[in-house]
Amino acid sequence: MSSSNPTSSSPMKAPFFFLVSLFLLTTAAVAAAAAAAEEEDCHGLGELKDHEAVCAYLKAHASACAPEGFIDYLQLFYCAFGDRPFIGYSLLLLCLLLLFYLLGDTASVYFCSSLEGLSSALHLPPTIAGVTLLSLGNGAPDVFSSLVSFSSSSGVADVGLSSVLGGAFFVSTVVVAAISFVIDGSSAAVDRASFLRDLCFFLFILAALSLVLVTGSTGIWGAFAFFSLYFAYVLLVWAMHHYKNRNSHLLIPILDSSADEEDPETKLVSEEARRPKTHSNSPVSYYFFRFINLLKMPLYLPRRLTIPDVSEERWSKPFTVASVTLSPLFLVTLWLSETGEVSTAEKLIFYFIGSLIGLVLGVIAMVTTESSAPPKSLLFPWLAGGFLMSVIWSYLIAAELVSLLVSIGEIAHISPLVLAFTVMAWGNSLGDLIANVAMAMHGGGNGVQIAISGCYAGPIFNTLVGLGFSLVLASLASYPTPFVVPQDTAIFETLGFLIGGLLWALIVLPRRGMKPDRVLGIGLLAIYLTFLCLRLLESLGLVN
Repeated sequence: MSSSNPTSSSPMKAPFFFLVSLFLLTTAAVAAAAAAAEEEDCHGLGELKDHEAVCAYLKAHASACAPEGFIDYLQLFYCAFGDRPFIGYSLLLLCLLLLFYLLGDTASVYFCSSLEGLSSALHLPPTIAGVTLLSLGNGAPDVFSSLVSFSSSSGVADVGLSSVLGGAFFVSTVVVAAISFVIDGSSAAVDRASFLRDLCFFLFILAALSLVLVTGSTGIWGAFAFFSLYFAYVLLVWAMHHYKNRNSHLLIPILDSSADEEDPETKLVSEEARRPKTHSNSPVSYYFFRFINLLKMPLYLPRRLTIPDVSEERWSKPFTVASVTLSPLFLVTLWLSETGEVSTAEKLIFYFIGSLIGLVLGVIAMVTTESSAPPKSLLFPWLAGGFLMSVIWSYLIAAELVSLLVSIGEIAHISPLVLAFTVMAWGNSLGDLIANVAMAMHGGGNGVQIAISGCYAGPIFNTLVGLGFSLVLASLASYPTPFVVPQDTAIFETLGFLIGGLLWALIVLPRRGMKPDRVLGIGLLAIYLTFLCLRLLESLGLVN
């Protein structure tokens, strides 16, 4: 990814572009949710013990009890596997793992690739790209899960809130602790100014969120004020980066030995991409991965045939032509599925329009691209199309994941909040754990700086954009009445433990010379394990 002068582009340009795209994508879903908000709830299901009775109840109350995803997991479990619950639970677990994989794979392969290309096309400085595009790429699962839960008509906004807070808590404690353990005794130190900036701003954000939760409701302006803190954070990062660069240029004649040193923050986007990737030449691994790729094919083709991809490593002209041809039809199908009752004649008209648009785009792609390499000019429309389609796919998968978690909670008599704090938070944060620990181990001093910065910049982004943007959309949908914010004791407990973990790092790390070590890691891990034990005891009814 190319870098440029920090003053050459506005730090607000890319965030505005991406957030407007997310707004256009989700507004329709929020409007539909608002229209369906008065629907009948599924009462009485928990009072039934026999699976046949539950199955009959679900069929009789299909409109009220059916989850909002594409699959009715409750009917699948009780009607198809009610007498064989082990198979039913195994199938739900498999679906859960599959959806986590699809969400992470879509974000990492398609979504992040589009973001990286757009960053170069917009000539963003690496520091700004790091706190905007990289954070959006890493936090896509949390952001989409939050948007889905707040736009749902089933009243599961607390699931999205719990998922974001649970993920932020996991990353800022467990991931930071893991980094501290693997580099314990190392001479690598974290930049004090960047650490204090991120941690103090994060604490300020959580204080603002606490105020929203205590108030119990928020209007459009309150939600937008919380969301706009993200732009304040981007400006703060840009200002510090610009000030640091200006001072380093003044010091070059005096301290020439530091002239070739690059600001660690400017490597936030491209450092990991430059690390060599190892591949095993073992025949066993070769056939194993071939087998895995064969199993992935049914999951791979639908996305590959509808998401334009102009990256060098995955360029294929036939797939590209197919994606721009089929994506309009795919969008028409999704829109018709959400619209409700549409006559056959109207469906045919919409499909004809989608087919015509797809045919025109396919012909243009066929004529203007080569088989050997992706296009080099006019990349922005390609990248924007890939970004939009990857956003839509991520949103659909996140919606199915939230629907599945709610169904599992209903079946296992576990609060969806508990699943959001644990299962969803762990699944969405697993990539952060692997990537940040690997960066700290193999990236040297700069790698430690990047890894620790990512453990705070990512949760900041998820909280402000994931929750903030969701609050804005929910407030718009409930206007003119304020949006009622979920108020659950577990949410306040998580928020309190999260603040406690941040305060521990804020006190310990400066006292340890800004060098992450076991003292920092053990304290953070103890805080997280205490939280898990408390949630377990509350779930078992041993603690009220």
